[in-house]
Amino acid sequence: MIESTTALGTCEAFLEAMERRDLTAARSFLTEDGLEMVFPGGNRFSSLEEMLSGAAGRYRFVRKSFDRRESWSSGADDCALIAGTLSGEWLNGEAFDGIRFIDLFDLRDGKIWRQHVWNDMGEYKLKHGIA
Repeated sequence: MIESTTALGTCEAFLEAMERRDLTAARSFLTEDGLEMVFPGGNRFSSLEEMLSGAAGRYRFVRKSFDRRESWSSGADDCALIAGTLSGEWLNGEAFDGIRFIDLFDLRDGKIWRQHVWNDMGEYKLKHGIA
């Protein structure tokens, strides 16, 4: 388990909990006001359940491998950037890996209130002819 006493630790622990689909643990890293999530294509979600529902039509599961981590303060908020690659399984059962991603988090009082997600999943699907 990742220690969550720093902005990076909180974000990594949140991503781990989401990977396990442990929504109770994931929520413990969020502000009481919830979470604003922005995904590729401008897709916006305001709850973990809403985001998971949107992902259900794209893949069976996804895992993130972290290659780069940075954090800094920006006024009243802390920010964390985590970059790496995605692996997982498409809806048709085929495995995928090596898809680049970047997650940018904003935290207030040690809790996540916004997550911006960028990844090459769409480009990967186009290149490999995956619907």
